[in-house]
Amino acid sequence: MSALVALLLPLLLAHPASAAEDCFLVTELKTARVAAKQGLCASRHSPASTFKIALALMGYDSGILKSASEPVFTTEPGLSEGEGPQKDLWAGPQTPQSWMKNSVLWYSQVLTRKLGMERFSAYVKSFAYGNENLSGLPGKDDGLTRSWLSSSLVISPREQVDFLRKMLNGELRVSPEAVGRTITLLRQPEEPAGYELYGKTGTGFLRLADGTLDRGRPIGWFVGWAEKEGKTFVFARFISLDVASDEPLGLRARRQTVASLEPVLQAQAK
Repeated sequence: MSALVALLLPLLLAHPASAAEDCFLVTELKTARVAAKQGLCASRHSPASTFKIALALMGYDSGILKSASEPVFTTEPGLSEGEGPQKDLWAGPQTPQSWMKNSVLWYSQVLTRKLGMERFSAYVKSFAYGNENLSGLPGKDDGLTRSWLSSSLVISPREQVDFLRKMLNGELRVSPEAVGRTITLLRQPEEPAGYELYGKTGTGFLRLADGTLDRGRPIGWFVGWAEKEGKTFVFARFISLDVASDEPLGLRARRQTVASLEPVLQAQAK
């Protein structure tokens, strides 16, 4: 068995037979050295809720967001209020911390409304985020509140890693305070191979020809980084299926990533 296959074995075993496309990419922060790579990592896809990382940077840099607990937003008319389990998680006032933890879509939409399209677009362009396309769905005029949701804005796993590396290396045109406060929202409880874990999931769907969501073709992300003793590794996991999933695919991507990071990170000490 090759060293690479051994490192990626947890992910390969979990790889569903019905997967349409996937990627697992891990790079070292400072050097961009590839520590692990599996699948196709150059194709662009909707960022879904992983875009909340970029939105948090915008919110803190602009002064709209203040801390992990402020401001408290409540939903506004015309915004997404969730469905199924989301209705309970998204109900009531939300803080930046609960927004990120529970992936509350309407909080993102309140934030982008407060930013306005001019500032929103300027940030996306300065981040060189994917294709930078905020037009939204044709004829819907919804780019300000939905362009990152199975819509016009798309990004590849490789570009996700590049974006996070720029953020962590202080290369984005936002304040260091905005970066630090965003990082605080992204801490995860797991510690694969003793590394502190940071990241964000994302779940979405491809669209049918008439523009409606095709729930038989879900996509899932988990992007972030792991750090220990001055070493940091940035990762992106993307999966898509050509059959319906019994769970949000972002949660599956997260679970697979945590399992696969363990041997990859352990190997870095050798």
